[in-house]
Formats: sequence, C-alpha cells, structure tokens
Amino acid sequence: MNDPRVDEVLEDLYLQRERHERTPRPATNDTLKTALQSGLITMNEGQPALTESGLQQGRNVVRRHRLAECLLKDVLQVTDDEAEEDACQFEHILRPGLEDKICTLLGHPLTCPDGHPIPRGNCCLKAERDRVQEVGPLCDGRAGQHGVVAYLSTRDNREIQKLMAMGILPGSDICLIRLFPSYIFEIGQSQFTVDRQLAEKIFVHWQ
Repeated sequence: MNDPRVDEVLEDLYLQRERHERTPRPATNDTLKTALQSGLITMNEGQPALTESGLQQGRNVVRRHRLAECLLKDVLQVTDDEAEEDACQFEHILRPGLEDKICTLLGHPLTCPDGHPIPRGNCCLKAERDRVQEVGPLCDGRAGQHGVVAYLSTRDNREIQKLMAMGILPGSDICLIRLFPSYIFEIGQSQFTVDRQLAEKIFVHWQ
C-alpha cells in the first residue's frame, strides 16, 4: 500500500497542474524526502514537481477519490461533507483494479458530482473499444441472445440498487428471453422482468 502522506502530496501537485496553479500546499520535509527518494518528485527552485511516475500515481489518487465521490454521493446518498471525508479515505485503501470495478459499475462516469473530470482508466478505454464492437443496451438485443453485462449506464441510486438486487453486475452472464410487452431476461438460475427504461441502462457485450 502506498504511503498516504506521499499520496496526498502527489494528489495536491496533480490538482495544481490541473488547475494551473503555482503554489502547492506545504508538506513536511520527511514526506517530501520520501517522495523524492522514491523518484516521484523532483525539486525545482525549491518547489516540488512531479516526475512521470509521480504524475501517474497522482493521477490514480485523483481518479480513486472522484470515483469514490460518485459511489458515495450518487449511489449511497451520503451527504456532501461525509462524502468528501470518506472519499479521502477511499483513495488510499482501494486495491489496484478495484477502482476499475467501481468505474465499470457506474458506467464510466466522465465527471465527479462536483463536475471535475475523472481521469480515464483501462476499463474506460476497453469500454470505448467495446462500443465499436457488439455492445449495446439490453433493449436492442434479440430474444434468445446471450451476452455478458458490460456496464450500467445510470447514476440513479435507485436504479443501480434495483439492478444490483437482480444480480446485474458487470461480468454477469445474461440471456434475453423476451422483448414484449416487457423485457424478460435470465441471470444465473433466475428470471427477471424490467421495463424499457431500465433495459436501456443495462449495456451488454453480446455473443
């Protein structure tokens, strides 16, 4: 696990670049020394600056933080103050790869609830490639067609919770059984019925 103190420095320097600011928040000499020895920053006229590896790590911290805000505020309905505090904790404890699962679950959001851009991840690039292939909403499938859930295209917490309760998660095998008058599909050994509004939110990698 990365040093949270170093992560905070890298995050701050990344945000400084993003906002075109010049003066970062002060950090302890020990933290700066650790980041310097790790090759994550350099010192330029007494001011810390990100190296390439530091830029990538800072970008990842910001990505985790903003995805955590989406999860907490949009899905779990946590208050603004609590979400910011909890997101600061999430950004340090999410295991590598877990943020991609959260991003996929949320449909690869472009911005956090505050409108700031979320740095793209490998899962986002894969989703963009998939859109060129056989990926589309459940409502566009054919009766009897099988596929794998790619992502959920919604930020509505009620819709996400309803879909998750049915077992509709990225990577789940799904079979569309009927399209009219409602959409009936099978996940595992269970069958479910949804209307078009929800069927439009379930994106499937058709086989």
